[in-house]
Amino acid sequence: MLPTSQETSRPGRILIVDDERGIQDFLLFGLRDEGFDVATASDGEEALQVLEIFRPHIVLLDIMLPGMDGFEVCRLMKERSRVSIIMLTAKEEVDDRVRGLSSGADDYVVKPFAFVELKARIEARLRGQFPELTSVHRIGKFEIDKVQRLIRYEGRALGLSRTEFSLLELLLEKPGVARSREEIMQCVWGQDFHGEDNILEVYIRYLRHKLNDTKRQLIRTVRGVGYRVEVQ
Repeated sequence: MLPTSQETSRPGRILIVDDERGIQDFLLFGLRDEGFDVATASDGEEALQVLEIFRPHIVLLDIMLPGMDGFEVCRLMKERSRVSIIMLTAKEEVDDRVRGLSSGADDYVVKPFAFVELKARIEARLRGQFPELTSVHRIGKFEIDKVQRLIRYEGRALGLSRTEFSLLELLLEKPGVARSREEIMQCVWGQDFHGEDNILEVYIRYLRHKLNDTKRQLIRTVRGVGYRVEVQ
């Protein structure tokens, strides 16, 4: 499926190739919300047709496709274009990763994955194609370095873990706007997370501690909704 509009707020055309409707919709709406121009395909033949018309910068390619598998699709795409390919798979075996990379894939993500991690990989690939894109963003007193996955507050590096970085980065994308608990869980921990119910509250507490936010003035709890970050 080709996009209905080519007007986007950031550079980068992305083609999603996956026959699972749930995964396809999850990525489609998430990436469009981030400002990307997105097209979809459900099998290899359709993907190759969309490749020629849409000319994506990045392809998110599932391995387990009906008919032609993802390895063959990857090989054919690389023969026809210089597109960057990130393979998506439920398989964790080393042999499958090696085969995917040997087919021409540029990166590899194992399902289930957190949306923020996939987005970071997409942005890293786009920076190679669009050198003008900066990796450091300033939001109020916060400074986010997406390449080094580092966040500073008032010039001080916070020393965040991978999950802490993903959580705070997500909240800072829309400062002052409350993010629902469900949205945060899906973006940071992924669709299939089955851990402790209070995991979000635990990590919010970690962030408040590292920010010295003892009065909870930076990360605000929005009752009945979730959390928001206040940027001064």
